[in-house]
Amino acid sequence: MNEAKWGSSLESNRAAGTRLELLLFQLESPHLYGINVFKVQEVIPSQQLTRLAGAHPLVSGIATLRGVTMSIIDLSRAIGGPPMRNPEQGYIIITEYNRSVHGFLIRRMDRIINTQWDKVQPSPPAAGHNAYVTAITLVDKQIVEILDVEKVLDQVVRAKTEVSEQYSSQIQPGHYEVLVVDDSSVARNQIRRSLEQLGIKCTLATDGRDALKLIERLTKEGEDLSTRFDMIVSDIEMPEIDGYQLTMHLRSDPRFKTVYILLHSSISGVFNVDMVKRTGANKFIQKYHPDDLAKAVLESISAKTASRG
Repeated sequence: MNEAKWGSSLESNRAAGTRLELLLFQLESPHLYGINVFKVQEVIPSQQLTRLAGAHPLVSGIATLRGVTMSIIDLSRAIGGPPMRNPEQGYIIITEYNRSVHGFLIRRMDRIINTQWDKVQPSPPAAGHNAYVTAITLVDKQIVEILDVEKVLDQVVRAKTEVSEQYSSQIQPGHYEVLVVDDSSVARNQIRRSLEQLGIKCTLATDGRDALKLIERLTKEGEDLSTRFDMIVSDIEMPEIDGYQLTMHLRSDPRFKTVYILLHSSISGVFNVDMVKRTGANKFIQKYHPDDLAKAVLESISAKTASRG
């Protein structure tokens, strides 16, 4: 097993699951930012916002848009930049992440572009606003910084990670291990905190390529990955090698045909369910509810335990 072999498998399956549409925009500088179009409901001109006493400092106000009342977050300020000047002259990106709807104030729209996940690179480590950039890509020789929206939102709306007692009481600590693959540090830690309440050890990988490198290293060290990891929980939208490609890579190797793969994404819809079947993953669930994750993990582990007799 090596990356060259998996690279060949990737080429033969390039049409499946690699397409990425990005909404490009600017904040208070000429830098281009991007977010996944699948997570965008609408972009509208900004409007008068209602400010609430005691609101989070990153929230510029609330608005009722298309019948839904939502918080409007100053995206420039949220990623460590200056507050939006004259916010009523900008735009609002209405997004749905992790089962909730939020609005983000931006300065101006740029365009929507089509690319591939394998043309997206992980963001190099850096301080400042780059801490909220999960990946980068080039568009017309200009760098586009793809924002980690889950990390931005975590500042304002902390995701619940506590697992209900009906699930947390079902496993004895120390016997199970899950490989968690996600390019968002916030998402990785949310999953880890939830699974540790079940007594499950987590090994973390930052994206599909990082996961393959880890698997390659452990295999060379003599590890049997089919027994080392009880399952793999992977995000779908990741740079270089996304969750669909990671699944296809693993399924192309006989040693990993039976490894349980759970794909986990903030994007809902029939498309993901269809792609789960096409790529060979076992299950898809939408981010992020700890009990949904706990239930899916416990079901797969119980089935694996039963099959061992």
